[in-house]
Amino acid sequence: MIEAAKIRWFYLLGLLYIAVCGILIYYEIFWFYLLPVAIALMMLSLLSIDKLVMFTVLIVPLSVELKEQDIGFAISLPAEPLIIAIMILFVFKSLIENSFDSRIWKHPVTISVCLLLGWGLITSVGSEIPLVSFKSMFNKFWFIVPFYFLAIHLFKETKNIVRLPWMYILGLISVVIYTTYNHALWGFEKDPAHWVMTPFYYDHTQYGVMLAFFIPFLIGYMFVNKHQLFVKILVILAFGVILLGLILSNSRAAWLSVVVAAGFFIIFAFKIRWYFVVGVIGIIFGFLLMNWMSIVQKLEKNKQDSSLDFSENIQSMSNIRTDASNLERILRWNCALRMYRERPVLGWGPGTYSFVYAPFQKSYELTIISTNFGDGGNAHSEYLGPLSEQGVMGMVNVILVVITSFFTGARIIFSRTSKYIRWLTILILLSLITYWFHGFLNNFLDTDKAAVPYWGFIAALVAIDIYHVPRDEKRKILSEEK
Repeated sequence: MIEAAKIRWFYLLGLLYIAVCGILIYYEIFWFYLLPVAIALMMLSLLSIDKLVMFTVLIVPLSVELKEQDIGFAISLPAEPLIIAIMILFVFKSLIENSFDSRIWKHPVTISVCLLLGWGLITSVGSEIPLVSFKSMFNKFWFIVPFYFLAIHLFKETKNIVRLPWMYILGLISVVIYTTYNHALWGFEKDPAHWVMTPFYYDHTQYGVMLAFFIPFLIGYMFVNKHQLFVKILVILAFGVILLGLILSNSRAAWLSVVVAAGFFIIFAFKIRWYFVVGVIGIIFGFLLMNWMSIVQKLEKNKQDSSLDFSENIQSMSNIRTDASNLERILRWNCALRMYRERPVLGWGPGTYSFVYAPFQKSYELTIISTNFGDGGNAHSEYLGPLSEQGVMGMVNVILVVITSFFTGARIIFSRTSKYIRWLTILILLSLITYWFHGFLNNFLDTDKAAVPYWGFIAALVAIDIYHVPRDEKRKILSEEK
């Protein structure tokens, strides 16, 4: 009798849904079709939040950003509404169940992340445009809470550490195929390479940096795990697609970031100690400072602009005389520094750079792509942007996240934990290094495209350190460091 009642209710509700859909179609109202999807996602979030997180990561590369310039409002659909829902659900669940691991709060990376968020809220109070600043900080919270704090809990299972990048890569492959097809229609010319990835990525630099981000992971994944031949072929095909997209992206900074990651791979592979690396970097910086004027003079003689030729494109990276892209980037940096000098402590407020940098432009620095109204975008730097918007502590907090994340990863790599965990950490850290280097030239962490994998990978380092490195081994590493 109970089973028969269930069947009757099933058919009754089905017929009711069909009738309502028919009425709405008559009145040309189509949103009701999304109700089953919404119900399915709601059930998924309640029953298995990890699967909802992975599904969200999958659709991030395929989401489309909608912008409202007047109030600085932008949202990526359908990814960001799901991200916000995950954040709210996780916060309520943590408060009700009181299940948040206290070790996460005590970790150096978490402390640096909390400093970043806390200082951002403080500077938002005195912001030049408070509405923009608080929206910008809320934006940071809805990326960091799900993909850092929640992700650490999900990464208690090692398989989830691998699943997250693969979900993003699968979505990204679809974008690469779409972009390559569009680019082919334009004969793979230079100028279309800047926009053929729209509407999924708003320009070739954002697209290129995310392709570069996953190159170290894909290369390493081909060798870390012993897969069946069929799986290895799929991984090689995925790497080939991502590499093709990177080459065709015409993003010079993304290419260079992969080279930098390769240099760090040598350091990790041969277990070169950090003090030797710091010493070499110090010598390089000292050399640059002592010979700065002569270096600048040589760079000013370079007139090679970006082109379709790969070698000429590489040469154009150092062209600070005629290359409009390089000159515009220098203009934005100079504006950020001038903004900092005027408000060195609290800055102008998170997210306000693109609204207030116009008066800080100098006429002799303007390029053919500059605008008098200063509506061309952000500071083109993950470090100088916070410096101008949140003062000196804004930049310090960003650097603290980088330093604590790097040394967490390095400590794991040089530990005596399992070989698989060490190599997985190397791949994660190398991917982050591509972004940290690229952060000198561009900033994309206010978008879901970059923020989701970025905070997810940092969460993976913290999770490995807390859950996958034996405590005895940690004590041994700390005593050796002392």
